[in-house]
Amino acid sequence: MSGPLPFDPVERASDSWAKHYPEAGEQVYAAMRAVTSIMRAQQILIADLDASLRPFGLTFARYEALVLLTFSSTGALPLSKIGERLQVHATSVTNLIDRLEASGMVRREPNPRDGRGTLAVLTDEGRRVADAATQELHKNRFGLQGLSQDDLQGLFAALRRLRIEAGDFAV
Repeated sequence: MSGPLPFDPVERASDSWAKHYPEAGEQVYAAMRAVTSIMRAQQILIADLDASLRPFGLTFARYEALVLLTFSSTGALPLSKIGERLQVHATSVTNLIDRLEASGMVRREPNPRDGRGTLAVLTDEGRRVADAATQELHKNRFGLQGLSQDDLQGLFAALRRLRIEAGDFAV
């Protein structure tokens, strides 16, 4: 990113939206502002998190996969389970595990419960890197250091309602 814009691009888009779609109404404009803000915030956060994780040889996506493995009881998960939990396509999981394996943070093993499946297994190096990277992310509260505790709780609650409505998980 080259620096801050001299205007709020979401507000500008909202004004343009209102001019082009005057019949849509304030609820639609508010929804457009909210979703556009979420998408811009996601881009900002990914850039910030990736920059924080770069010294560890990680992107946020690779970090998430490592953390999933650290949280598993055996330090191993089927690739299909990683994709399910991270909500990414099997091709993306393969790419993530390829990169982590090339860095010595995971290794692949045949899944003893599924002769066709593969497990990603956390290595000692992967556990060390995941722990160090986590400490780094704790320092700036995962890029959300500018928000208060109340802001964070409100944001989580609002996004949780959205996820429930979308059927993201059973309530």
